[in-house]
Amino acid sequence: MGKPKTLSAKEQEELIQTLKIRFEKNMNRHKDVKWDDVLKRLEASPEKLYILDEMELTEGEPDVVAYDKKSGEITFYDCAAESPKGRRSYCYDRAALDARKANKPANSAMDVANEIGIEILTEEEYRNLQELGDFDLKTSSWVKTPEDIRKKGGAIFCDKRYGRTFMYHNGADSYYGARGFRGKLIV
Repeated sequence: MGKPKTLSAKEQEELIQTLKIRFEKNMNRHKDVKWDDVLKRLEASPEKLYILDEMELTEGEPDVVAYDKKSGEITFYDCAAESPKGRRSYCYDRAALDARKANKPANSAMDVANEIGIEILTEEEYRNLQELGDFDLKTSSWVKTPEDIRKKGGAIFCDKRYGRTFMYHNGADSYYGARGFRGKLIV
């Protein structure tokens, strides 16, 4: 039997405290956002707290990166310095995993993202994240791959080296110990 998709009151309190500490420590990621606005959204969405907890358990270190004043939506990205440790060594998607004949990884990035309840960052979102700090200086992260590239068997990933953000390609069935993926969640 798997873990229930809700958190106890104590787990919610602990997660909210972790998120608050991270929020206050990294104000450069969300200059015009107030913690009280974030807290109201979180308290109104216990199912999103469960997803944020899954992001935390896989070492994504989710943090607020955007706030839509009109809708009230808060966007969280994985903000761990390196690609989340609990989400590495996966090929890109289920088709790539199924096509692999030998040495299959345990899962695919797209499947794990779906299981957690997050979306993999697009290249544009990844580049926006890099404007907020230095991420993936030693690792890399799969990003959502355009369909035309995926149909040809490829997938794209990004990292930051030499003070610049780079986008690369690889076979979607490849996987490496230093490549994971970053996700987002809108609350």
